[in-house]
Amino acid sequence: MSKLQSLMILTHSLTLAEKRAFSIRTNRNKAKTDYMILYNIIEQSRELSQASILAEFLKKKPGASVETTIKYLYELLLEVILELKKEQDSFYLLFNKIMKARILFEKSLFDECFSMIGDIIQYAEIHENHYAILLAARLELDYLLVLNFPNLNEKDLLKKQFKINEALKYLRKINEQSFLFENLKHRVLYKGHARSQRQKDELNDLVYSEISIVASQNQDCFEISKLHQLFQSNYLISVGDYQSALNSYIELNSLFEANKHLWSNPPIYYLHTLEGVLESLRGIRNYEGMVYFINQLKAIDNQSSSFRIHLTCIIYLYELFPFLDRGDFDASLSLMKNYQGVLYDKLFTLNTARQAELCLYTSLIYFGNSEYQKAHKFLNQIILRGKNYYHLPLYRTIRLVNLMILYKLGDFELIKYEIRSMKRDLLDASKDYKIERFLFKFLSKQIPASIKKREQLLERTLKEFAEIHKDVFEKQILRIFDFTAWVEAMLRKVPLSDVLQLRNTL
Repeated sequence: MSKLQSLMILTHSLTLAEKRAFSIRTNRNKAKTDYMILYNIIEQSRELSQASILAEFLKKKPGASVETTIKYLYELLLEVILELKKEQDSFYLLFNKIMKARILFEKSLFDECFSMIGDIIQYAEIHENHYAILLAARLELDYLLVLNFPNLNEKDLLKKQFKINEALKYLRKINEQSFLFENLKHRVLYKGHARSQRQKDELNDLVYSEISIVASQNQDCFEISKLHQLFQSNYLISVGDYQSALNSYIELNSLFEANKHLWSNPPIYYLHTLEGVLESLRGIRNYEGMVYFINQLKAIDNQSSSFRIHLTCIIYLYELFPFLDRGDFDASLSLMKNYQGVLYDKLFTLNTARQAELCLYTSLIYFGNSEYQKAHKFLNQIILRGKNYYHLPLYRTIRLVNLMILYKLGDFELIKYEIRSMKRDLLDASKDYKIERFLFKFLSKQIPASIKKREQLLERTLKEFAEIHKDVFEKQILRIFDFTAWVEAMLRKVPLSDVLQLRNTL
């Protein structure tokens, strides 16, 4: 990414508060300075390309040093944002104070320095920031050593050393548990949810390690308790135990609500918690229970533009799922239109996983409304950029949905090509789903025209589906979209919405 592109992204991500702070810092009557001219061009022209911005800048300031101006404006914006963050976030505040304490010591203001370090440690303990405690406590001992331990007896020295050891102990436990949670999330992201008992067993090394850490730790630490509940709930979702995952997420949500002063900024982990609750509720079809937690998401207030678009996407998806799962495609389409400006117009500012998820469910909305060309076009935004999304487990589901669309469009030659390609890819996968194998066979043939043959095929198919629905691992893909409902609708020659509505009201 070029420096100008980074500057453009940074400028367009500024919150209103950050823009005001920048305005005060630079004083608008200096608008003729090189960096302010560049800033105004970028801010007022969101649709311009890098080349157009450079051309416009050089037109207004011929002979100006472009590279120097870009670099200066970039650093200035970072300084303004950092200055504002110190007033909004305890993390920034603490580490800023640590730097101030260093300056005070260098200026021989020793009493002021040690007083500030004491305040830092006290404030860090309230916010359970063990990194700040460690740095401040270590800095204090280093300075006391330089000054030959003035007015410090050995007992007090040992107390200060003990505080550092306690901080190190907590940090070690937090990091050990973070490593396990990160490994779990990485496996789920790149390998998908467990698709067999063997894959479930492969997670046991993480589970046993997590249990051993929990058994030896202090549960009074918010960070450790948070990571424990996150690990447990994510593991339970990955193996399809949604009810147990829901219970774990509810405990985690209660932990967050009781410790709002310890939330990160932006509250990423709290967002993960609420999303986990909603995913669990969807897994057990408790759509009414989702309303409260969707409102909890809507109540989150954060000025980070990237966080807000991510949050908006999650809110939209979980407002959509009850309609989509029940086959109410008209309501789904209406909801989608409401989010056009705030979400769809910013699709590619989301991370790749969210882009793929949003495109998949949007395609399903069009598919359910029999707008197959639109469904195909939307899904192609992901398929044609396959190299960027291929590693995602959801990509397999996207390709399955694409096969359904091609089937409705009557492109059987492309279906055969895609099935061969997917089968080759599955040879490298640890396991395919039974529903994937069934769809490959079903989509390779025409539905019998004879009513009697179609009824016989339907009878055999429903028996096979009954076994598939009993398999907890098959539920992982059917949770995303019930492919069996579509096959049944095709064989019965009824709308997909009718089958989904019937299944979700039983």
